[in-house]
Amino acid sequence: MSTAEQKSTQSETIRKHKEFLFPAVATYYEEPLALVRGQGEYVWDDEGNRYLDCFGGVLTVSVGHANPKVNEAIIEQVKTISHTSTLYANKPQADLAEKLYQITPGRLKKSFFTNSGTEADDTAIHAAKLATGRHEIVVLRHSYSGRSATALSATGHSTWRALPAQIAGIVHARAPYCYRCPLKLSYPECGLACADDVEDVIMTTTTGEIAAFMAEPILGVGGFIVPPPGYFERVEEITRKHGGLFIADEVQTGWGRTGDKWFGIEHWNVEPDIITSAKGMGNGVPIGMTTATPEVADKYPGLTFSTFGGNPVSMAAALAVIRVIEEEDLRRNAAEVGAYLRAGLEGLKEKYKVIGDVRGLGLMQAIELVKDRETKEPDPQSVLRVFEETKRRRVLIGKGGLYGNVIRTGMMLNSTKEHVDELISALDASFATLG
Repeated sequence: MSTAEQKSTQSETIRKHKEFLFPAVATYYEEPLALVRGQGEYVWDDEGNRYLDCFGGVLTVSVGHANPKVNEAIIEQVKTISHTSTLYANKPQADLAEKLYQITPGRLKKSFFTNSGTEADDTAIHAAKLATGRHEIVVLRHSYSGRSATALSATGHSTWRALPAQIAGIVHARAPYCYRCPLKLSYPECGLACADDVEDVIMTTTTGEIAAFMAEPILGVGGFIVPPPGYFERVEEITRKHGGLFIADEVQTGWGRTGDKWFGIEHWNVEPDIITSAKGMGNGVPIGMTTATPEVADKYPGLTFSTFGGNPVSMAAALAVIRVIEEEDLRRNAAEVGAYLRAGLEGLKEKYKVIGDVRGLGLMQAIELVKDRETKEPDPQSVLRVFEETKRRRVLIGKGGLYGNVIRTGMMLNSTKEHVDELISALDASFATLG
């Protein structure tokens, strides 16, 4: 294909995207990319340009594009049977549920499979209400739960809520956002006041008895906000004091992403009653899971099903992803390469005053950009400029935060230090253009 033909293909793809998709289906960059191929840590656009993918479809491609072991499992399953619905049992679903029982923390045992993180969170909220007989849910500001009426009501971002809350009984406590503490305090002198706010919210905005507290161990869309040590332990105590269950939303933090552990909540001494996940679980195949203790799962009504939940192809993909993570020791790799990445980002912070904060765990690292380190005024425009510059240098990154001023990275679990060097080099050159 000639260069002229490639450019024509790209413009036609983007033209159709703009003409036939909802405008709400947003794209990155001034001139959107049309991606046509992926291999390992890299993707190619339809002009033949190769990019280092440091966001993985929002932390979804966990073990590399077109991972041969995952692809083989998918292909073999498609050759056998590709759909059953949950009205029939299938071996991949049963095997995956057993595997989740083996690797999830605490007493979690029984799973309900769906298609996405949105559905997983919805299922968790419904399960908590049914198990407790109560209906009020405490979530965090700066959180993101998905696109359904329930999930949007739980989301703590005005920018993601096109409509007012549609589900009653969901209340928002202060986020453990140490860099921008809403109480103007500093850890550890604060005494975990943000955790105590959960109880204040329960006592002032609910009946005093709740169904559950639900939170991402690291607030993803919120800009990779990492709670301080002791935060979740305090919140779990408050939650149980008021009759609630503890739900860990692991849609972004699961599968070794945070380093050394299977799930992010394992970095705190907490045993959740329910865990949800999706994204990296399937390496790009649609999947969602809600895994609960037997006491919670057994209270869910018997007459329900999910047309595509437990799909044998998605189940086979997830099993293959878990095997790859185990066989290649990718949880450890995420910790080691993540530490190397963190050191590189801290180096950039020393060099560029526009970087106000660096935070994250494992291969879930972010940098928050500000106009002034003293005032911490958000600088979303610099994020956009760095985005365009890194794209020009053939590196793809992510963004987030309530103010759009956080650069997020979600490198794949099998990334190497050489990949990190490539990312840091592109970021360094891009920040240098800000002046």
